[in-house]
Amino acid sequence: MHVRIRDVTTLSDDWYLLKKTTFDYRRRDGSWQTMSRETYDRGHGAVILLYNLARRTVVLVRQFRFPAFGYGGRHDGYLIEAPAGLLDAASPEERIRAEVAEETGFHVEHVQRIFDAFMSPGSVTERLHFFVAEYEATHRIDGGGGVAAEGEDIEVLELGIDTALAMIADGRIEDGKTIMLLQHAALHLFPRR
Repeated sequence: MHVRIRDVTTLSDDWYLLKKTTFDYRRRDGSWQTMSRETYDRGHGAVILLYNLARRTVVLVRQFRFPAFGYGGRHDGYLIEAPAGLLDAASPEERIRAEVAEETGFHVEHVQRIFDAFMSPGSVTERLHFFVAEYEATHRIDGGGGVAAEGEDIEVLELGIDTALAMIADGRIEDGKTIMLLQHAALHLFPRR
């Protein structure tokens, strides 16, 4: 055992769960150090990149994110992202199929899990399951846009992979999970010209 929990205090249980934990941590030299950390538990999630090899395109979404907007007033709050959502007790595969349909209007049957990652392990417990799936125009069942009752107002974007990668370089795409998926696509999915 390298951790002994001393105390756990709930600081907030409104939108998600924010706790403060005091614990003893055994250092590499064998000594114990008492620490205190706040952790934000919002559950685990899944994210997907839809791609079309023949057309060299990807499907992303654009939506308002209040924490980005609140960043010192220097951002309009609109982020371009890969479709994503919390698992809500579903399997990652089930949830990402439902999420991509809600957000983009595309129905994809086969999804490929490529890796899992903790996105902000210094304070957030969330672990994301990353997926990719090929899409065709015939897979579009409606216009997407998200679930209005959940506050979603989502614009669907179909971009060339080269354009999407350029948008990372020039700062138009700033979302970490999306950058990871686009870089994976550039390295493993789209053949170099």
